[in-house]
Amino acid sequence: CGIAEVDDIKLFDCNSCDLVRYCSDDCQIEHKSEHEDACKKRAAELRDELLFKQPESTHLGDCPICMIPLPLDEETFTTRLCCCNFICNGCMHQTVQRSINERTSFPNCPYCREPTPTADDTEGFTQQVMKRVKAKDAEAMFLIGGDLDSKGNYTGAFEWFTKAAELGHAGAHFYLAGLHGNGRGVDKDSGKEKFHLEEAALRGHPVARHNLAVEEFKEDNKERAVKHWIIAASQGQDESIGILMTMFKIGGQGGSVSKADLAAALRAHQSAVDATKS
Repeated sequence: CGIAEVDDIKLFDCNSCDLVRYCSDDCQIEHKSEHEDACKKRAAELRDELLFKQPESTHLGDCPICMIPLPLDEETFTTRLCCCNFICNGCMHQTVQRSINERTSFPNCPYCREPTPTADDTEGFTQQVMKRVKAKDAEAMFLIGGDLDSKGNYTGAFEWFTKAAELGHAGAHFYLAGLHGNGRGVDKDSGKEKFHLEEAALRGHPVARHNLAVEEFKEDNKERAVKHWIIAASQGQDESIGILMTMFKIGGQGGSVSKADLAAALRAHQSAVDATKS
């Protein structure tokens, strides 16, 4: 409308694209038809800038004891229900060994020092998880959702995964993608499936990014698929680096991976794997 930002007139950006500024809601509504196409295009560009940015770490982060990045293999670390932190097996082994040497009872959590319930004390474990839920801990909500999902209660799992996802939990977004993709607990929706895969990938979930690459490849978006596989491989995701190697060998129509891209991905993959070794 040409109104300048002076004195008491404050302009606000378009929430989606940041290309234009408005003086009022009415001004924005009046300009919508003219701006809509450019807005959607720029919003998609901004989304891709975020999506294809290499995450600083995986969604698992570092072990809070030794500060070494956690491997992607879930058998290599333990989730402590008392504080919902991931402790690597090396640090847990040292904690248990110290307890044995000192002839003390089963060790407390090496991070928060809370007592560990005995294996048959299911009520004790439940109390610890619910305590974390009251503290708005997304991991605790995710654990409840995972338990319900494993029992076939997909509606209940969806509710808890949604709560965790709203707090930014990458794993919850990943599982929500699966529920939407398979129509479990919710209507089948490929759009929401892809959205949650993207949200998980943005938060450093390498398997979600790998799956996103597969979906892009199926839609014949080979360039986007390769970008996702390269990022996932750089996070230590084995299946992604395997696909990149296969695509390079195939070449031609089935391949879109250059020798330089593959070499860089191999180096990054090995570096990510080496970083998790203590």
